Amino acid sequence: MRSHQPDGTEVNGNLPLELDAFVGRRAELPALARALDTSRLVTVTGPGGIGKSRLAARVAGGRCAPPDGVWRVELAAVRDPEFVDYAVVETLGLTDHTTRLPRETLLAHLAGRRLLLVLDGFEHLVDACAALVVDLLGQVPGLAVLAVGRRPLAVAGEQVFALGPLSEDEAVELFGERAGRQGATTGDDPHVRQLCRRLDGIPLAIELAAGRLGALSPEQLLERLDDRFRLLTGGGRDALPRHRTLRTAIGWSHELCTPEERLLWSRLSVFAGQFDLEAAEYVCSGDGLHSDDVLDVLSALLAQSVVAREETATGVRYRMLDTVRAYGAEWLEAMGDAVRLRRRHRDWYVGLATWCELEWFSPRQNEVAARIEAELPNLRCALEYCLTEPDGAELSRHLAGSLWFCWVGCGRLSEGRHWLERSVELEPGHEPARLKALWVLGHVAILQGDTVPALAALQECREEAELSANATAAAYAEHRTGCLALVSDDMPRADGLLRSSLEHYQELGELNSNVLMAQVELAMARAFLGDLPDAVRLCQDVRQVCEDHGERWARSYALYVLGYAAWSEGDAARARELLTDCLACAHAFHDLLGSVLSIELLALVTVTEGDPAEAAVLQGAAASLWPSVGLPLFGSAYYNAPHEQCETTARERLGDERYEERVRQGRALGRDAVVSRALGRARPLGGLPAPRGSVPHARAALDMQQPAASPTRKGGETAG
Repeated sequence: MRSHQPDGTEVNGNLPLELDAFVGRRAELPALARALDTSRLVTVTGPGGIGKSRLAARVAGGRCAPPDGVWRVELAAVRDPEFVDYAVVETLGLTDHTTRLPRETLLAHLAGRRLLLVLDGFEHLVDACAALVVDLLGQVPGLAVLAVGRRPLAVAGEQVFALGPLSEDEAVELFGERAGRQGATTGDDPHVRQLCRRLDGIPLAIELAAGRLGALSPEQLLERLDDRFRLLTGGGRDALPRHRTLRTAIGWSHELCTPEERLLWSRLSVFAGQFDLEAAEYVCSGDGLHSDDVLDVLSALLAQSVVAREETATGVRYRMLDTVRAYGAEWLEAMGDAVRLRRRHRDWYVGLATWCELEWFSPRQNEVAARIEAELPNLRCALEYCLTEPDGAELSRHLAGSLWFCWVGCGRLSEGRHWLERSVELEPGHEPARLKALWVLGHVAILQGDTVPALAALQECREEAELSANATAAAYAEHRTGCLALVSDDMPRADGLLRSSLEHYQELGELNSNVLMAQVELAMARAFLGDLPDAVRLCQDVRQVCEDHGERWARSYALYVLGYAAWSEGDAARARELLTDCLACAHAFHDLLGSVLSIELLALVTVTEGDPAEAAVLQGAAASLWPSVGLPLFGSAYYNAPHEQCETTARERLGDERYEERVRQGRALGRDAVVSRALGRARPLGGLPAPRGSVPHARAALDMQQPAASPTRKGGETAG
């Protein structure tokens, strides 16, 4: 969904149609580029299938990109206007752990930046997008917006670029190019030219027609299409407006499909955005379409340009253009099968979330993180469906709670809180799913620095767990209450609660990432209470368990504590090794808290190594990240002590003026830049001595794409 970097070489790796096969628009390309040069808001309008997205992507990608890049936000799969802001935040790669609204996060990030934002497919979200655009353009002078939709945003300063059909020659050229994909050569066939005229030069209609050349000649295509037009207009051609031309072409293509192809077309319309073959086979099979036949039927729809195939980081995925999907959705409703298919869609994604939660505590943790990110539009759709169904309360809580690792481990606290709060507000009850949603909500609120709602959710969870004799939920509520005490500087209480929860986890046979985090949090409390050897012992045990199970997220926090211990023992080199490993892992998971904590300690290590200037840069970079995490260092005197020691030493060696100058330099760095800078100073891992009594260092955390192959062990709560 996002562009890569401000070098202008690629707008987006997830475009609706292939940019390398761009045909036509020789006049519109420079005209749209000129419009962007003279206006901060340009909206490309036109009917579905006219080629708006492709033209906008081509123009945006072909320009000299502004310093902070070109970013494309795909809104077609966003159903709820409330998620427009979230979609932009997600596209920009922002992570915010606070209770700030996403709009506030956007404004804070964009301040002082120069970039082009492409809002694609907003027509069903006009009011929400218009309000966002007005707000952003009014407060971010360096921002320009290229909007793409079927109608204007209708805001002041908007320059509307109405896109018409292809010229006849360009339409013929497009038909010939698409025919080549079918292995057909059309040449200067007069039937092709007449067919393109009949289709009003609409690119999508032309592509659908060309997709039929495997079975029909251009002359046969023309005859069949003429029959359809005559049926609709009573013999006259002039009465058919362009939007009906496209609908007619889609309907005509639909009629030419086999019954199985029409069935799959309609059923695929329940997906939001991309989907994979496994999901299609489960959701769309049955009642006339066997699961073993889905691939063959899907391949036929691909050949006919009804479905597009896309290569992604998680493998081959598919999508339908919104116009085609909407046509299929109408047929699904007409057949009376929409409710059943939406339930199957919901069931598949509830199952996927449950599987991903289990596999989070496994060597497939990286795969799970990538899979969940790719499936977010469909997971949101499933959550919304659960929340609106009369019998969906328990399932909504189960789904929102099962995704705790996405909210907490992958930097989506704000969205997670949205779904968790909505789910627990539904009809009360003591079922396990509600108790789990409550303790996950408490955990999320703690990490956002919102202590009062966190404590309320955890107390409610604990009381209801006791009433229903749910020992597992009680242990999780106790654990997270101990975590709250830890960040609130109540170390004796944190020590007692965390120790007690670990005992309960052991009694229950519970072992997962959450349990290991309880042990790391206990280690932090022990370190703050002055028992560093016990903290090291606890975290070495966590590290060993994590490496046995291929777990990396909880492991990174254990490395943070071990890095602090190594620095305390005077081994700065070992501390740097551990902390850069921690930082690389946290950054890969978009875990902003783990990233900023490791950067803070790396600054202390750096000043100890004799480079106060670089330490000040790292402190400045951390200071710029904390507003997106919450109260700097939790407002904790314990967590703040290393920061103060680093600052005092750096100021003494640099002087106040130079120190502040270097801090300002660090504040100006983006998150990716500071992480690259910190990791670039790391020394080869193999040449460093291991700390006393530690397990051997297994692998560099930079190799995030190569999970180990050890087995998993799961607890009854399946919490990680």
